[in-house]
Amino acid sequence: METPLLNLKRQYQQLRPELEKALAAVFESQRFIRGPELKELESAVADYHGIAHAVGVASGTDALLLLLEALDLKPGDEVITTPFTFVATAETILRAGATPVFVDIDPATFNLDPNRLEAARTEKTRGVVPVHLFGLAADLDPILAWAEKNRLWVMEDCAQAFGAAYRGRKVGTFGVGGAFSFFPSKNLGGFGDGGLVTTADSRRAETVRILSEHGGRDKYNVVMLGHNSRLDTLQAAVLLVKLRYLDEWNRNRRRLAAGYNRRLAGVGDLRLPAEPEGSYHTYNQYTVRTGQRDRLQKFLAERKVGTAIYYPFALHQQELFRKTARIAGSLEQSEATSREVLSLPIDPLLTEAEQDYVIEQVKEFFG
Repeated sequence: METPLLNLKRQYQQLRPELEKALAAVFESQRFIRGPELKELESAVADYHGIAHAVGVASGTDALLLLLEALDLKPGDEVITTPFTFVATAETILRAGATPVFVDIDPATFNLDPNRLEAARTEKTRGVVPVHLFGLAADLDPILAWAEKNRLWVMEDCAQAFGAAYRGRKVGTFGVGGAFSFFPSKNLGGFGDGGLVTTADSRRAETVRILSEHGGRDKYNVVMLGHNSRLDTLQAAVLLVKLRYLDEWNRNRRRLAAGYNRRLAGVGDLRLPAEPEGSYHTYNQYTVRTGQRDRLQKFLAERKVGTAIYYPFALHQQELFRKTARIAGSLEQSEATSREVLSLPIDPLLTEAEQDYVIEQVKEFFG
């Protein structure tokens, strides 16, 4: 049985009539840039999160970058984050003019370890960017308390965590702002690149919007150096359709994760993903750990089970960041995790038979 990691064709087939109607409306209007669907999406996302402002931009990477630029970083400033994340988290800190400072992760959650923040702080520290990796919220209470004590900001990388929550509150609403990605593989994915910034601060929202429009308050009134980073109307139309199904799909992901947890517990040396009390994990990825990762992946590929490695190398092990980042303490947990992680299929439309097949193959590998 061929079981891909993610079956976007199945999503499209389920939603095809609604998607085609939404896209046809944009084709008819010809308002491909800043059409009414974008404003509708921004309003819907802000309401979904219970926050004042949502600003659509061209990608999740741009959401991170524009929000960082709105925080007015200066050369020499430092921003603490995790090395166990996608490159965009740290490259945008560099592009915003600051230095990324890497602290290690909690190996159970894959997220930044709050206990390591204080040792990483210097007089140059301006803030911290926790990543809600794989759909699990970082442990925000101690991060926010530490930041407040030291008069620093917290900015959330929510690229993989649309719909995730921490202590009953949606991620992207805790710090100075949240950055979301609509890359097709995300829980809420478009038909291409797209991103969005959430914030409770009206001035910060306006700054992000200006930055996304070449730095102009309007087309011919440029007030700062900006970007061309607009979420186009076609993507907004697609996302509006998919947003109606997001909570159902996230519940499906959680049901599938519970099935994996129940049936893979105690199998071989597998370490299953954690979900601490008070978290609402949305499982953009279902990621296990094993010392036999590469052999297991090869075995599953031969049996047509799709898997992926997020991430085979921590950021501090890559050439760019060896030259440009600061390492604060040992990063042994990030390095060990990158050697052992493997993500299994967690498509929200995965069938019971398909999940049974994946579990059977994993069990067969471990004998």
